[in-house]
Amino acid sequence: MQLSALFFFVDGLGMGRDDPALNPLFRGDCPTLARWLREEAVPLDATLDTPGLPQSATGQTSLFTGINGAKAHGGHKEGYPGPALREVIEKQNLFDLVQARGGACAFANAYYLEGLSPAELRRRRSVTTVITLKALGGVRGLPELERGDAVYNDLVRRRLNERGYPTPLISPEEAGRHLISIAEQYSLTLFEYFQTDTTAHKGSPENTARVLRELDAALVVAARFAEKENRLFLVCSDHGNIEDASTRTHTRNPVPLIAFGAGADVLRAKARSLLDVTPLLVSLYEN
Repeated sequence: MQLSALFFFVDGLGMGRDDPALNPLFRGDCPTLARWLREEAVPLDATLDTPGLPQSATGQTSLFTGINGAKAHGGHKEGYPGPALREVIEKQNLFDLVQARGGACAFANAYYLEGLSPAELRRRRSVTTVITLKALGGVRGLPELERGDAVYNDLVRRRLNERGYPTPLISPEEAGRHLISIAEQYSLTLFEYFQTDTTAHKGSPENTARVLRELDAALVVAARFAEKENRLFLVCSDHGNIEDASTRTHTRNPVPLIAFGAGADVLRAKARSLLDVTPLLVSLYEN
């Protein structure tokens, strides 16, 4: 039986000091994630041997391709990938590599595209969107979300309500169950959670606490995916941010790799930087 992996990507999650005065991750709002950070996480270098603060476009390109995005771009790049990074992503990415080994892949995020022009859609393609469109040909939307076959980027659908879409809120635990249900159908399922990075930039302690509570509740459930044979659950990030309340910028802190289940020992033993995750994960799949 081929490996089945659930990759829970958390944007802006670094490994900072175990000091509640500085680090919101250790203030009691996310007890499971805090324990994993203390006891399970392997620190990965996110600087990519490049001066300056790590950024999302280059960090995610590196994480999901195994190719140094900062070198390809000529420095760290925030936000959405430009032409040089899109070329890297479309040439080699995690989904294409797993599919080349006979696996089936899914990007579990649901997209809300109402009101966006074609030009805006082209301009606002994140790294994960570029990967998904290249490897899978399309993204999941609201119909998949309503039947539990996709998860919105904030887990509970609050942001959809704020945008005027009349969907009932769900619990983060239910979002975690939806992720498991999706992942059971594929060799590799990726979910992107970026509220950690967004709220850290805004610097609101109340919002940060809520985001961490919801994330923790979803992680507790989603991690159960690894309890069955030939299943892997992993958490990783692209750069630090939320772990340092003294700044609203990204940090140069290492990011955690947390892995449970089949193949987790290989990832923990060999991964040392963002560049290692995709090659090591792909190596776990049979040809």
